[in-house]
Amino acid sequence: MRARFGPYILDADRRQVLREGIPVHLTPKAYLLLAALVEASPRALSKDELQQRLWPATFVDEANLSVLVSELRAALNDDARQAQYVRTVHGFGYAFAAELQRDGDLREPHAGGANGWWLLWPQGQIRLEGREHIVGRDAAASVWIDAGSVSRRHARLVFDDESGMLEELGSKNGTWVNGVQVTTSARIQDGDEIRFGSVRARLRRAFAADSTVTVGPR
Repeated sequence: MRARFGPYILDADRRQVLREGIPVHLTPKAYLLLAALVEASPRALSKDELQQRLWPATFVDEANLSVLVSELRAALNDDARQAQYVRTVHGFGYAFAAELQRDGDLREPHAGGANGWWLLWPQGQIRLEGREHIVGRDAAASVWIDAGSVSRRHARLVFDDESGMLEELGSKNGTWVNGVQVTTSARIQDGDEIRFGSVRARLRRAFAADSTVTVGPR
């Protein structure tokens, strides 16, 4: 199972959660809890079912599950009062709250193999899997940038086989491509520098047939 939600990807083969390409630290139990909720989504799991999955054939206090849920929420920057990912089903258990893209939905329809577009900045990198991406500070954005100069819905990126298009979404602090401010939209391509507010990023393209391509800033 491989699933994307918000800025996160859960990769079951690697038993890892990534946020914009950067591993998120989860204890083994917290990872198992997340995997169980994602796998069952949108079905809610009862506390008894979760306890059997997490602590099979072992008696544990119900408070242990609550502590584990709090740990998972903290790792995902989730808020119990306005849950984006882990929803409490009062008197029953928990459910996964966010919309999921699973397995094949994560493959890029415009390219095969390892072909793909990447966006890189000093704090990390993200593979742009799919045709269209919203860039912003909103946790639901497919390219999530946690910076005060970035608007909640800052810009839209749309890709075809050879190049892409950047659409400015009325951000407060503006968007630039190679030093030129974008007021409506602009064509983008491999190697372009894109600035969202004060955050500078580099757009790169990798190709399956070229093993020497370095996915990194020029």
